[in-house]
Amino acid sequence: MDATEATDATKRQRRGNTRQRIQDVALELFAEQGYEKTSLREIAERLGVTKAALYYHFKTKEDILVGLFQDLQRPIDELIEWANTQPRTLDTKREILLRYSEALTDAAPLFRFMQENQATVRELSVGETFKDRMIRMIDTIKEPDAALPDQVRCISALFTMHAGMFLLRDVEGDPEDKRKAVLEVAIDLVTQAHGGSRQP
Repeated sequence: MDATEATDATKRQRRGNTRQRIQDVALELFAEQGYEKTSLREIAERLGVTKAALYYHFKTKEDILVGLFQDLQRPIDELIEWANTQPRTLDTKREILLRYSEALTDAAPLFRFMQENQATVRELSVGETFKDRMIRMIDTIKEPDAALPDQVRCISALFTMHAGMFLLRDVEGDPEDKRKAVLEVAIDLVTQAHGGSRQP
């Protein structure tokens, strides 16, 4: 790598870090005072940058939110792609849930925002794309010909993981222990559904 390439890589990394900082600060403010009540000016002030510097990366609040969702959706899309190349075994489904649990942990602040701002998320374009991802995720763990109770179990498994992140915050205990407990319940549900799909 020559000097010019090294400089370009450093600039890209700095730009990436600034973009990440904007998203992190915006998410903090959205969580503190709500999406609607947060302005770009407040985000810029919290960051200690000008609005012009903010506009270089994001023109609107929705752009920031779209960027956050894209960052969340990337590992989910990769997981769905991986799942679609695997045999539809119980071991595969357990691995899907394990990897999804890790993706959710990495995106915990965004999921909290979604839980607390459901009406806003529904109104924005990101709400529809996220809903589509959830349908595709459910399809990776649900058999196409599953009986209705087993379909409900698979849907419940994913939403158990979502609700667990939000609702268990006020329950005493180690965060990793809580994550594992939620994952165990989700795996139990999918295991029951997988067994049910093999019954006549």
